[in-house]
Amino acid sequence: MATDPLRALLQQAFPEAEELDVLDRTGGGDHFHVTVRASRFDGLSLVDQHRLVYDALAAPLADGTIHELRITTRGTG
Repeated sequence: MATDPLRALLQQAFPEAEELDVLDRTGGGDHFHVTVRASRFDGLSLVDQHRLVYDALAAPLADGTIHELRITTRGTG
């Protein structure tokens, strides 16, 4: 899977994101590192921040398109 569809899902879930990046870590299209910095994360635990990212990427995670996912999140405050 290319990074563009994942980026689109994340942009839809986090339209206020000040930073949003999707990196194909291995070039094989199934190992990704996503970075999201958004005000929506302010005041949330790291677990809750990551849960929101997992929710946004639920479809490609469920169908096995994403084999491995690394997540970096931060708030803006």
